[in-house]
Amino acid sequence: MRIGVISAFAVAVQAGASPALAQDDGAKAGEASFKRQCIGCHAVEAGKNKVGPSVFGVVGRKAATAEGFSYSTALKDKGVTWTDDTLDKYLNDPKGFAPGNKMAFAGVKKADERKQIIAYLKTLH
Repeated sequence: MRIGVISAFAVAVQAGASPALAQDDGAKAGEASFKRQCIGCHAVEAGKNKVGPSVFGVVGRKAATAEGFSYSTALKDKGVTWTDDTLDKYLNDPKGFAPGNKMAFAGVKKADERKQIIAYLKTLH
């Protein structure tokens, strides 16, 4: 009887820990994707802009507001805040999301890869 209780507890703990572990794995995979596709134009340090703006603290920030970066009118006028949903749409098709914006990137077409990149961006705060 006692072994059954311990086994049930172990299963419950493992089930409860899985989402956090999956999120960590997603952020790690997202970091690798970010480094492969984004780091050439976007810094992860606060206040450090490159060809594109710093992505430090981007999740939850109003679009086109990173200090020291000259944004396109198209992105300024979009009037969105970067959430999981808006980042997903933007990363999928930057030109379609805000026609006329400066980002010269075709987008990340794989939904799971975009989700991982967003998980990584959430760690930058």
